[in-house]
Amino acid sequence: MKNNFDLIVIGSGSGGLAAAKRACSYGASVAVVEEDKIGGTCVIRGCVPKKLLVYGGLISKSYEEGTSFGFINKVNKFDSKILLNNVRMEVNRLSLLHENSLKEKGITLFRGFGVITDKNIVTVYGKDNSKESINLYAEKILIAVGGQPISIDISGKELLWNSNDMFLLDSLPQKIVIVGGGYIACEFSSILNNLGTKVIHLVRSESILREFDKDISQSLANDMINLGIELRFKEEIIEVKKQNNQLYIKTSNEQSIISDGVLIAIGRKPNLQRLNLERIGINMKNNNLDVDENFQTSLKNVFAIGDIIDGIKLTPVAVEQGRLFADNVFGGKKRKSNFDFIPKAVFSYPEVASVGMTELESRKVFLSKDIKVYCSKFRAMSKSLSKKGPKCLLKIIVNKKTDKILGCHMIGEQSSEIIQMASIAISMGALKSDFDLTMALHPTISEEFVTMY
Repeated sequence: MKNNFDLIVIGSGSGGLAAAKRACSYGASVAVVEEDKIGGTCVIRGCVPKKLLVYGGLISKSYEEGTSFGFINKVNKFDSKILLNNVRMEVNRLSLLHENSLKEKGITLFRGFGVITDKNIVTVYGKDNSKESINLYAEKILIAVGGQPISIDISGKELLWNSNDMFLLDSLPQKIVIVGGGYIACEFSSILNNLGTKVIHLVRSESILREFDKDISQSLANDMINLGIELRFKEEIIEVKKQNNQLYIKTSNEQSIISDGVLIAIGRKPNLQRLNLERIGINMKNNNLDVDENFQTSLKNVFAIGDIIDGIKLTPVAVEQGRLFADNVFGGKKRKSNFDFIPKAVFSYPEVASVGMTELESRKVFLSKDIKVYCSKFRAMSKSLSKKGPKCLLKIIVNKKTDKILGCHMIGEQSSEIIQMASIAISMGALKSDFDLTMALHPTISEEFVTMY
C-alpha cells in the first residue's frame, strides 16, 4: 500500500473529511488516519444521534397534546431500547456512507491511531495499543482530532457517564442526575424528560446557557422547571457510590440523591493527550493548538482545525475551516471566511437559537442609549388548542444610530430553522427597516421577526 502523500489528515470528523475531500478535488494525494468509526463526534456521538433522540422526545410530546386535536387513543407505550438501537443503526449507516465516499474519491484510509513522529512523518499504531505500526510520509499534515468530554475528579468518578456513554446505553434510565449548564446538559435534560425519565439537573453557577442572551436563557430555565425538570442552581456533585444497582449521590449543598445514572456534561476539551505534540515542537495556547489565520501551527508544514484550536467549536465551523485550508494550500486560492455571524442552536425543549450579539454584548460594544431591543412573546398556533407547553420568545437587537441589526435570538418551535435564515440577512448587514419592508408569511412563527415595531 502507498505510504507517501501530499496530505495526511489525522481524524475523520466533519472538519477532517471536508479538508481531505476538498484537497483531493485539487489533485492532491490524500490519506486519512482514524482509529474509530468514520464521521467523528458529530456523526457518531454528537449532533446526529442527539437530534434523532430529540425527535423521539417531540413525538412523545405530540402524543400528550393529541387529545386536543381529537386523538383519543392513549395507549402510547415507549420502548427506549428500540429507539437507541435504531439510532445506532442510522449512525452506522452514515459512518459507512462517509467511508465509502473516501474510497470513491481515491482517498486512502488507514485504521489506527496516528502520531506525528517527525515533521513529515505520521506513525500509525494499530488498534488496542498494538505495537505494530506503519510510517506515512507527507508534505503537509492536518490535525483534526476533535474534542472529548471533560470529566470531574471525585470519589466514584468511574460510575459517571459522559455524553459519549449516553448513545451506548441499552435503555434509558428511569431517573438521572445531569450536571452542567451548557448545550449538552440542557439538551439531554429535555430529551430524557420528554421520554419519561425523571431528571434532576444540577448547575454550578446561577444560570444556564450563559453564552446566550439572558432573556432567552432565563426563559428556557423557566420552561424546563414548568415541564417537570428539577433544575437546581449553585449545586454540584462531590461523591458517588453504588449499591444494589443504584447510585447514591452527595452534593455540595449536603443533599443526598438516589439515581439510576449520572451524566456529567460540563464541557469539552481538545483530544490531544496521546499525540505528544510538544515533543516535535508544536506550541499550545490556552489548552488549544496555537495556529495562525491560515491554521498553520508552529511547525510550518503542520496545520490544525476544529475543536483543537481557539474559536467557536461547532461542526459547520470545522467544515469551513477544513475547506478553507484545502482551498488555500492545495487550490492556490487566497480565500477568507467570515466567522463574525455564526448561528448557534440548542436542541432543548423548547428549542433555542441565536445569531449575532446578545443584548448585554451590544451594550458593552455600543453606548447603551444607542441600543434598541424588540421582543415578542406568544403561544405558537400548534399549542393554541391544547393551551399547554412553552411559549415562543423572539428578540431583535438593533443599533439605533445605524438601524443595523446586531443580533436575532429565539426560543420556541423551529428556532434553529428560523435563525438559520435570519443569519443570512444579518451576515449581509440587514437593517431593521429591511425587516420592516419584508412581507410577512402568515400564519407562521417567523413572521414576528418582520412585524415587530
